[in-house]
Amino acid sequence: FSINNSTLNRFYSIHFILPFIIMFMVILHLFFLHETGSSNPLGVKSDLYKIPFHIYFTIKDIYGFMIIMFLFWIINLEYPYIFSDPDNFIPANPMVTPIHIQPEWYFLFAYAILRSIPSKLGGVIALLMSILILYTLPLTNMKFKSFMFYPLNQIMFWIFINTFILLTWAGAQVIEYPYINISQILSFMYFIYFLTSFLIMKMWDK
Repeated sequence: FSINNSTLNRFYSIHFILPFIIMFMVILHLFFLHETGSSNPLGVKSDLYKIPFHIYFTIKDIYGFMIIMFLFWIINLEYPYIFSDPDNFIPANPMVTPIHIQPEWYFLFAYAILRSIPSKLGGVIALLMSILILYTLPLTNMKFKSFMFYPLNQIMFWIFINTFILLTWAGAQVIEYPYINISQILSFMYFIYFLTSFLIMKMWDK
């Protein structure tokens, strides 16, 4: 396997098409939000206090969008390298391989899961599952959509958040003992959360 023009062209195509897919998903999200309404902290349906999406939420969304775009412009125009990796400024040397290669910080948790599996195929499968398993959360059919009435799940949720943060930290470390063992334990905790959380909610509903 080697990177050539065909590989680069495919990645360029993905980067061109992906924004349109994301824009379509945003429009779809707004459509369903307009049709069914948003949830509330209690996770129960209540039509009594609902207000129209337009003009109340439209104004709030425009206001938030303007603030985000203002910060975006400041970072891009005044501080374009503030989030750049220092290694990007080192001239490329084809004769020397970087000592430690790591992805961007928002992919470190998945990278830690990938490295924790000794098998290459198993690591790739675990990497994909770590992302795809998040899409199973809306499919849980519970009495309440919120964790407000599930105290055990609230505790497990914060354990999961800490596991995610530790996986992000472990993904930035070098591949050696004890970071490999730590990544394996955290990866197990990451996946087991989705199963145990679902079972506890089922038992709690009974």
